[in-house]
Amino acid sequence: MTELDPSAARLDAALKRLEGALDSLMSRTGDPAVTRAEMAALVEDRARMAEELDASLAREEELQALADEASAALGAAIDEVRAALGQDETAAAPAPVVEADLQDEPE
Repeated sequence: MTELDPSAARLDAALKRLEGALDSLMSRTGDPAVTRAEMAALVEDRARMAEELDASLAREEELQALADEASAALGAAIDEVRAALGQDETAAAPAPVVEADLQDEPE
């Protein structure tokens, strides 16, 4: 049995190192069930946030389309007002100043 004693001692030492490593690992990671539950919660949160992001991006596209539509309508309204006032697309020149308008009123 003397031949087995050194082997048994090495095996015992290896098992102690393994136990120590496992204890260290368990203390760092905690309970595996808790870790799995936390991971599941993170995956669920990620899925929820991805759905919210998709909905937000879709809403942003809708709002941009509405803003473009409103801008076009406003531009058309401005053109109609200009046409009604007899102005063309470019800004009309200011009315010329008549010398009679510059005369002072008598006191």
